[in-house]
Amino acid sequence: MTDQFVAPAIDYIGLLPLIIVLVGALAGVMVEGFAGRRTRYAVQLPLSVATLVVAFVALVVLGPRNQGLTAADTLALDGPALVLQGLLLLLSLLGLLVMAERLGAQQPDAFTQAGAATPGSPEESYAVRHGATMTEVFPLALLSVAGMMLFVSANDLLLLFIALEVLSLPLYVLTGLARRRRLLSQEAALKYFLLGSFSSAFFLFGAVLLYGYAGSMRFGDIAAAVSANVGMDGLLVPGILLVAVGLLFKVGAVPFHMWTPDVYQGAPTPVTGFMAACTKVAAFGAMLRVLYVAVEGARLEWQPVIAAVAALTMVVGAVLAIVQTDVKRILAYSSIAHAGFVLVGLISLDQAGVSSTMFYLAAYGFMTIPAFAIVFLVRSAGTEATQVGQWAGLGRRSPWVAVAFTFLMLAFTGIPLTSGFTGKFAVFSAAISQGWAWLAVIGVLASAVTAYIYFKLVVVMWLGDDATGDTAVVTPSLLTTFAIVAGVAVTLALGVMPSPLLDLAQSTATFLR
Repeated sequence: MTDQFVAPAIDYIGLLPLIIVLVGALAGVMVEGFAGRRTRYAVQLPLSVATLVVAFVALVVLGPRNQGLTAADTLALDGPALVLQGLLLLLSLLGLLVMAERLGAQQPDAFTQAGAATPGSPEESYAVRHGATMTEVFPLALLSVAGMMLFVSANDLLLLFIALEVLSLPLYVLTGLARRRRLLSQEAALKYFLLGSFSSAFFLFGAVLLYGYAGSMRFGDIAAAVSANVGMDGLLVPGILLVAVGLLFKVGAVPFHMWTPDVYQGAPTPVTGFMAACTKVAAFGAMLRVLYVAVEGARLEWQPVIAAVAALTMVVGAVLAIVQTDVKRILAYSSIAHAGFVLVGLISLDQAGVSSTMFYLAAYGFMTIPAFAIVFLVRSAGTEATQVGQWAGLGRRSPWVAVAFTFLMLAFTGIPLTSGFTGKFAVFSAAISQGWAWLAVIGVLASAVTAYIYFKLVVVMWLGDDATGDTAVVTPSLLTTFAIVAGVAVTLALGVMPSPLLDLAQSTATFLR
């Protein structure tokens, strides 16, 4: 008698936020295919914003009441997954608002209304060059967000790989959409795609080795095999390390960081901010689940390797940041250093490690998106002014923008009363409590090194000699203004009153197994 296939039970109510985002993304694809060129922007922007807002509301209302394992235990709807999914929705909403910027103040006739530029006109060419008519970014971003939400809740290596590809493929396309600097953008997209393909191959190879070890790709089965010490021991450690390679690539950890500065520099700046913030949240969320659930029992084998990667990431990111002359590359190497800081908290392997990691990811995300949004607005001779020297005297011409960017640089440094200080204190404390004090010392020293380049930017803005005078800040739309103000406000709030988010992270830091 042959076994009959039994469809697994799926908690569709618990998965409703993910389903909403997927439906919104598919609706955006249909709009691109059937809506007229002049109406796409007016339809895509409200559709995308509404999708993210409704998904967040559904997550807050339905998520806590529908926790558990579902879809044959391949999806985990637990505290960390819900917190990280909510964080992804909020950050992607801010990133989407910046990507919707149409630079209306610089060419009011072309941007006052969707489709106001007539085909073939100078206004249309200006709009195309600056991405104003590239409405395909909206469904692509939503598809990537859906993959990220699936990534942080996947409880199975095969599903984790599918989520990895769903979140990555739209990012490869988004990276190559900078039409003003087409060759640089397309080179960045190609490099990101090729290196991402290699990292995916490493991930798959590691997943196969872990399947050979445990006879299953589900995290619970792998954890049981590790605890019972069954299987082929020679497959376990290589499998863990190869899976870790695929995840460490996504966070830009050393030595898998080489794509980061080139991709961050070449991609459209709003896309860079979205990618820098959201991809890190998703990748670290997946790494937390793999290391804390699937292979926690083999910590003695992989913890020293991850510790070495964390130390290298902090040192390399900090040292190489101080020799950069391009603002986007400075922020790229800064993101590498911050990935090392997050690894310091992650490696503690206790509840404090989970909560501090989630808090740091929130703090970093709300710092990063407004920082790249401001970089996007600073222009010289009709293009982005990303050279540090071009920012000289910016504080005198656009004081409010300079104040916001200065505050964000202080937060990146980790100055008290900013979220950066609270986040670093949390991850370093978690590491010290578990005997990793030397990593915390390296983290403090790396923070001091990165402070040099952050303060250099601040000094150039406020005290630099404005020799050319052609650098100016484009007046942003209400969407970008809201994203910047919201990011700065959250950065300040998490520095002054971090307790609500810390308490939420601590109360939801338990994984379902």
